[in-house]
Amino acid sequence: MTMAFAIDEINKKPNLLPNLTLGYSLYDNCATLVIGFSAALSMASGREEQFPLQDTCLGGPPILGIVGDSFSTFSIATSDVIGLFKLPIVSYFATCSCLSDRRRFPSFFRTIPSDAFQVRAVIQILKRFGWTWAGLLVSDDDYGLYVARSFQSDLAQSGEGCLAYSEILPWGSNPSELRRIVEVMKTSTARAVIVFAHRIHMIQLMEEVVRQNVTGLQWLASEAWTTAAVLQTPRFMPYLGGTLGIAIRRGEIPGLKEFLLRIRPDKHHNISYGNNMVNQFWEHTFQCRFAPPPAGWLEAGGALCTGDEQLENVETEFLDVSNLRPEYNVYKAVYALAHALDDMLQCVPGRGPFSGSSCATLQRLEPWQLMYYLQKVNFTTSFGDLVSFDVDGNALPIYDVMNWQWLPDEGIQIQNVGVVKKSAFKGEELTLDENRIYWNFDSKEPPRSVCSESCPSGTRMARKKGQPTCCFDCVFCSEGKFSNETDSTECMSCPEDFWSGSKRDHCVPKKTEFLSYHEPLGICLTTSSLLGTLICSVVLGIFIYHRSTPVVRANNSELSFLLLVSLILCFLCSLLFIGRPRLWTCQLRHAAFGISFVLCVSCILVKTMVVLAVFKASKPGGGASLKWFGAMQQRGTVLGLTSIQAAICTTWLVSASPSPHKNTQYHNDKIVYECVVGSTVGFAVLLGYIGLLAILSFLLAFLARNLPDNFNEAKFITFSMLIFCAVWVAFVPAYVNSPGKYADAVEVFAILASSFGLLVALFGPKCYIILLRPERNTKKAIMGRGIAK
Repeated sequence: MTMAFAIDEINKKPNLLPNLTLGYSLYDNCATLVIGFSAALSMASGREEQFPLQDTCLGGPPILGIVGDSFSTFSIATSDVIGLFKLPIVSYFATCSCLSDRRRFPSFFRTIPSDAFQVRAVIQILKRFGWTWAGLLVSDDDYGLYVARSFQSDLAQSGEGCLAYSEILPWGSNPSELRRIVEVMKTSTARAVIVFAHRIHMIQLMEEVVRQNVTGLQWLASEAWTTAAVLQTPRFMPYLGGTLGIAIRRGEIPGLKEFLLRIRPDKHHNISYGNNMVNQFWEHTFQCRFAPPPAGWLEAGGALCTGDEQLENVETEFLDVSNLRPEYNVYKAVYALAHALDDMLQCVPGRGPFSGSSCATLQRLEPWQLMYYLQKVNFTTSFGDLVSFDVDGNALPIYDVMNWQWLPDEGIQIQNVGVVKKSAFKGEELTLDENRIYWNFDSKEPPRSVCSESCPSGTRMARKKGQPTCCFDCVFCSEGKFSNETDSTECMSCPEDFWSGSKRDHCVPKKTEFLSYHEPLGICLTTSSLLGTLICSVVLGIFIYHRSTPVVRANNSELSFLLLVSLILCFLCSLLFIGRPRLWTCQLRHAAFGISFVLCVSCILVKTMVVLAVFKASKPGGGASLKWFGAMQQRGTVLGLTSIQAAICTTWLVSASPSPHKNTQYHNDKIVYECVVGSTVGFAVLLGYIGLLAILSFLLAFLARNLPDNFNEAKFITFSMLIFCAVWVAFVPAYVNSPGKYADAVEVFAILASSFGLLVALFGPKCYIILLRPERNTKKAIMGRGIAK
């Protein structure tokens, strides 16, 4: 009747198809594929049932298009054949996404969104409420099977969830299969259940759900049963209350109710043609029969239909125009064909879209010509909805989102709570008014339907073996990595200078480590360095003060002063190894260390050589040896030996200078600031040269240990160099195996230990005589001891 009203309305419009009257034929397929297919084939081939024409009409009326079928399976079968004739078919209820295949169904259009969009709409609802774990039930037909395939594919691509189970609802009575399916639903942890099936499937399914008393489920309905009144009963609502469903867009058709009230059966041609459906409706509504009545009807008290009964006096769904959904799609389908025909008739000859810029004419109209204009149709309904078709024959998709509400007075209300649509500019868009949604749970809030709870910050998802991607364990991020979002698939590494916090949800700056002046080890070493410097300074002061005494003069005072100055430099250079490494400290520390120690060892070496020369000169014929060890020669030797070390240091600094380095290899959560030597060869040459001079001094002192000497100078030098060599031999393995700041501590300790060893061994006995035994600090005492020996 909606189609009849739409055509009647179009025929009355002066601005749409003026001077042209549309006609129609109505066929009931009786929910049977063969009948519907035969009717469509008859219309396409021109063999449809004949009916009287008005006197002004000539010839058979052409079939411009077909509105229907409502079932996807029927539409597939019909379109497979009708497509060969290029005859447009505009369906108002067939949703199978397979019908969007333009190569197979070139003439198929529809004013209802395809299941592909319906599937994406449901996925958007799942995403909106965080339902990542759901069950899927589909009917055992093209509609259900195509949906199942599309849903699983789109859900996997979206990454918004996964299916706990997927079951096919059987046709007909199959209690054992339904019992098994409900058992699966009952034992599953998925609370959200999506059903793409027909009303008959839901009725059978709900009977089993009620029998097993399966509650606590959140149902999501497809458009096929969202508005099914047969399910909205007090028996089913305790289970189906709160259902969210996708419904065909509701529309308003002004004047439809008045048109329906004007319908009257044809009293003269009620059997032959045309008004069979009206007559059947009339008999069903008023419980009467048209003449001639069936045998025994009148005898049983039955009434005869007059055709004058008043529809206003009866309550029937037929007159309820408040919830027009499939009817609204029929209305749009008829208007789409009419607008296509109107556009075609407005074509200007010579500017047409066909061969030779020709136009189509009504007298020689070919179905494929109308299909061309139908593809480009674009108009707005009186309800404000835009109607146009994409390249696959689908209208701009739009669905209402409905909520089944179980009211306190046990009333039932199907409430529109949102809309999901696709526009050319914003894409797919879901709009929901969550405050209007009724939740059939004690909490009155959306349920949780997840396989695994969200992983908090500081963890990552680890998929369970053999389980869908939605089932996972939450694994704590490893050290040095973090995640600051829920449900992170990977933990991110912290930047180089940062480390993960205790909760692994953020990064914190790494602790820095170097030999600091503020830590106990640094304080001890600094104190020792300053103490050594102070002692050396005191000893130097004592020697300067007593420089005219025999002990100082006999001990080669100039070399002693220079030796004490070099020891002060050795003690002070150790301070360069303490504190945060800088470029200048890294470059200076080893150079200062190397030059200071070479200066020190050079003085000792020259002193040893002088002792040997003196005693050699005391022998007959050895006086000539002293001329090689005068004051100038001693200074020159010390300067020359020290210059070699200065040259080594300069070459090292120029070619591969030491530099500060942030080492993250020793500790993951710490940055160790250290000086890299730059050139290992340069560092080795520096130490090797010091070692060479120290060994040479030791050997010479060892050879002179038994020479007559009141002060046992050769023995003291031997002992001091023994300490020196022992310290630095032990230094090498200790330094190599000490990480970070401890390597610097080892080097400082070696510097201080060797410096103290030299200071005590060489100057301790002399200070003892000068300060505590002054009676020995005389020339007579010195010469006497020498004679005694």
